[in-house]
Amino acid sequence: MTIKPLLAASTLLLVLANSQAQTNELNIYSARHYPTDEALYSDFTKATGIKINRVDSDDAGILARLKAEGTASAADVILLVDAARLWRGEEDGLFQGVRSPALESAIPANLRSTPDAKGNIAWFGFSTRARVIVYDKVRVKRQDVDSYEKLADPQNKGKICIRSGSHPYNLSLFGAVTEHMGEQKAEQWLRGVVANLARSPKGGDTDQIKGVASGECAIAVTNSYYLARIMRSDAPENKAITDRVGVVFPNQSSWGTHVNVAGGAVARNAKNPENAIRFLEYLASPAAQNHFANGNNEWPTAKGIVIDNPALKAMTGGSFKSDNTPISRIGMNQVKVQQMLDRVGFK
Repeated sequence: MTIKPLLAASTLLLVLANSQAQTNELNIYSARHYPTDEALYSDFTKATGIKINRVDSDDAGILARLKAEGTASAADVILLVDAARLWRGEEDGLFQGVRSPALESAIPANLRSTPDAKGNIAWFGFSTRARVIVYDKVRVKRQDVDSYEKLADPQNKGKICIRSGSHPYNLSLFGAVTEHMGEQKAEQWLRGVVANLARSPKGGDTDQIKGVASGECAIAVTNSYYLARIMRSDAPENKAITDRVGVVFPNQSSWGTHVNVAGGAVARNAKNPENAIRFLEYLASPAAQNHFANGNNEWPTAKGIVIDNPALKAMTGGSFKSDNTPISRIGMNQVKVQQMLDRVGFK
C-alpha cells in the first residue's frame, strides 16, 4: 500500500532535480562570431553560476534551425546580428514576448520590437553598427561619396568594392534605401551601383576596405566596426590602411546613415525562460554594454552609456545622424530588394 506514495515521492524528487539542473543552464543560439564576446559569456557565468551552452551559426541558419526543431528546440536565447532577421524571427513566431522593467527602461523604444496587445516585447537591440563608406583619399573627394545615392553616380564608375548584395548587411541597407527612394528609383540606383563596380562582389567587409587601400578599388561599403578594428590595430599593414582611407557617414544632410541592430530574444520554446531573461538583462547592463563598445567596436544601445572607444570617436567626431527607418519596413522590403538584385544582376 506504500508503493504508490513512494513512487510519487521519487517522481517528485526527479522533477525537482531536473528543475534545479535547468536553473543552472542556458542554451544560446548565436550569430555573433566575435572572439571578444567570450568575455560576455564567461562573466555572466561567473556572476550567476549559470552554465552557458552555445550553438553558433549565421542568422538564416539559426532561424531555419528553430523552425525545424519546433517544440523540441533546446534554444533559450537567440542572438542575431541583423535587424531584418530579428523582425523575421518575430514574424515567424520563433520568439516569445517578455516583460522586463529593466530592459524596457534601458533600451530605447526604437531599438526593440513593438509591444503586443499584452505589452510583451519580442526582441531587444543591444548594439548597433553603421553602414559607412570608405574611400581612397588620393583618388576620391569626400563630397563625391557623402551619400548612398552617389554610389550610383557615373563619376564613380569602376571604383566600388562591395560584398554580395544578398548578404544581410546589404539587404538591410538596400531595404532602407528602398523605403526612402521608392521601389522604382531604388532599382535604378542599384543598377547604377552595379555599373560602378570595380570587380564582382566577393569577400567580407574587411576585404572591401583592404581593396581600397591596395588600389583595387577606390570606394567601398562596410560596417563601421570592421574599420574600427583596423584603426585600433598596431600592425604596420593596418596602420598603412588607416593612413590611406577616409570614412564617410552618408546622408548626414538628409535621412541619415543606415544603422543595423544586433539583438536578442527569448526562444519561443525556451526551457529556461527565467535564465534567458536574466541573460538579456545582463546584456543591457553597463558592463556588457561597455564590452560591445570596447570589445567589438559597436555602439551600445542602453541609455546613459558613455563611449570611450578612440576609433569610434575618431570616425564620427563624437556623434552622427542615424537613419530611423522602422525595422519592420526594412524587413518587409527585403523580398522586393532580392527581386531587384536579380533583375539588375547584383550578385
